[in-house]
Amino acid sequence: MLSTLNAQLSTTPAPDLLRFITCGNVDDGKSTLLGRLLYDTKSIFEDQWNAVERASARRGDAYTDLALLTDGLRAEREQGITIDVAHRYFATPRRRFIVADCPGHFQYTRNMVTGASAAQLALLLIDVRKGLTEQTCRHAFISTLLRIKHLIVCVNKMDLVDFRQEEFERVRNQFMAYAERLDAADIQFIPTAALPGDNIVTKSPRMPWFEGTPLLYTLETVYVRNDANHVDPRFPVQTVIRPQDPAAPDFRGLAGQVASGVFRPGEEVVHLPTGFTARIKAIHGPSGPVDSAFHPMSVVLELDRDLDIGRGDMLARPNNMPEATQDLEVMLCWLSEQPLDPARRYVLQHTTRETKCLVRAVRYRLDVTTLHRQSDAGGAAVQMNDFARVSLRTMAPVFRDSYKKNRQTGAVILVDEASNSTVAAGMIL
Repeated sequence: MLSTLNAQLSTTPAPDLLRFITCGNVDDGKSTLLGRLLYDTKSIFEDQWNAVERASARRGDAYTDLALLTDGLRAEREQGITIDVAHRYFATPRRRFIVADCPGHFQYTRNMVTGASAAQLALLLIDVRKGLTEQTCRHAFISTLLRIKHLIVCVNKMDLVDFRQEEFERVRNQFMAYAERLDAADIQFIPTAALPGDNIVTKSPRMPWFEGTPLLYTLETVYVRNDANHVDPRFPVQTVIRPQDPAAPDFRGLAGQVASGVFRPGEEVVHLPTGFTARIKAIHGPSGPVDSAFHPMSVVLELDRDLDIGRGDMLARPNNMPEATQDLEVMLCWLSEQPLDPARRYVLQHTTRETKCLVRAVRYRLDVTTLHRQSDAGGAAVQMNDFARVSLRTMAPVFRDSYKKNRQTGAVILVDEASNSTVAAGMIL
């Protein structure tokens, strides 16, 4: 009996994983909505709930504040806002979730960028009473700029407007007028009331006019398997493995994470930067040989011939190679409190490659609320939370794709040489 159960468990596929972010203007109910999801899916422990109840009582709240389940920093709890990006995990029988609760204040835009960089879906909350705000537009633009293809807009706090359909439609029309200028592939709207739980896990009887599905079911069923790039094979080499094993004295493997595409034994690959080719002799995974490797699998590739390959190099297909260049056009989000200094040298990190770079020109800064381009003619420096298009010149070639085509090989970060701190995140245009 036990062996039969183990066999069934081993052949039962694990639920899909969805990474998503919650964002929107401050006090629109992001943390409360996420707390409601965690509570209604029974994803919190009893001691966590008891701690939240005690914290709510100390603050004098007349109810248990579900937002405290995610607002973990003491400063956040005292101010009632989200400052850091709070990551939480929960699961249902249909799907597993990793959610990043992003801050709503303008000065924490850089936190939102880091939280959204790995997300597949953005959950954008709008207070139905306030409608579209500057920060709402900012978060919607950042989500689409980071190539998040799926956007769920929760028109929240419907209980404060007596669940009226015309209020929901008013906000929906406001957002769609702005979204016409965004590159959004999939937008869905759900009227919600996070505090009482309307349309969060179950369909609300107080909004019979809404014909869609509640939020949790929408998250469970949104299709994201086609979002990854399976067309362009890219394998950045992280390290070379030479085990001291008498049984395989000549073994030489290339370890790394598949950035995109699919690799199979027997296929021909080209090494960048040399351009030499070889065939994949075998692919080794954590549990043994595998028939194919794709993103985000971490594997070891064994080639049929020895090539001079090291960290920072890349394997691709001979008829499908990234561009090797030292000149990059990048849209940067500046993360540092120190403004961008074109006279300084920065370290550029792209996949597993590091190289020094210079800022050749700042083309323009972007006002993400109006989407207007502000030229650098006035001499204003690029400050923290600014978005700017810049031209970079690297000391060594970078094997790049555009971020629109490939999020893995189209992303870069800039690191300050002196402090070794990350100062910017960028998307290659």
